[in-house]
Amino acid sequence: MRPEADPGFAAAFAPPLLDPARDAPTAVTGRNGKPAGRRYDVYRNNVTVSLIDALAAIYPAVQRITGTDFFRAMARFHVRNSPPTSPLLFDYGRDFPDFVANYTHAQDMPWLADVARIERAWLDAYHAADALRLSSALLSAIAPELLDDLVFTPHPATRIVRSHYAAVTIFAANRDSAPVARIDASTPEDALITRAEFDVEVRHLPPGGAVFATSLMSGEPLGAAAMAAFDASADFDIAANIAGLIEAGAFISFAFGDPA
Repeated sequence: MRPEADPGFAAAFAPPLLDPARDAPTAVTGRNGKPAGRRYDVYRNNVTVSLIDALAAIYPAVQRITGTDFFRAMARFHVRNSPPTSPLLFDYGRDFPDFVANYTHAQDMPWLADVARIERAWLDAYHAADALRLSSALLSAIAPELLDDLVFTPHPATRIVRSHYAAVTIFAANRDSAPVARIDASTPEDALITRAEFDVEVRHLPPGGAVFATSLMSGEPLGAAAMAAFDASADFDIAANIAGLIEAGAFISFAFGDPA
């Protein structure tokens, strides 16, 4: 049996990969059974660098905000604490936003974790299943007295990210290399992330919009979702929000729920 096919070998080989304080496994040997600790250390470093590179690819706005050196140092701590659980690199780092929120040296950027959450949602939307968006013509054909009972099916790519900070504006300003103007980060912003066709879109939701969209996505009928949105914001505009969600491709179908 080849060593790498031996479950015992794999159990000994993997754990020290992300912990530089641990010695190379004694089962790792070179020619003639000689210890191969130095070669293992090279491999260990390559694994860590690959995972850091994966995080940088998933969270480019976060890296641009913090700077490359800060980001890679932060990412290295995350890699050591959170080994991959999937063979797909794009699936790595789902808990990175929560790690950022608790990272000591990022506490002066309290909005950074929400920017990371938007970036994670962007990638998940990109890889979500394709589906045809709901036609606005179908919705407009429904009699007004029946609208309250409509229950919507969300598009597989639809995501909502809520933030106490201007995370949408900060995200948008840092996804390319254009100069970034001063941003007032204290204004709360909620994001709608969709991919109705080929390109992922991130939109700033209006007042009450996140509560409305989240309620609809969880299966609440239109009337109940609207009431929840009005409770959240007196400025909620139901017509504008419905139109915006349909235009963005947030839903693929609707059905009539049971009347309350």
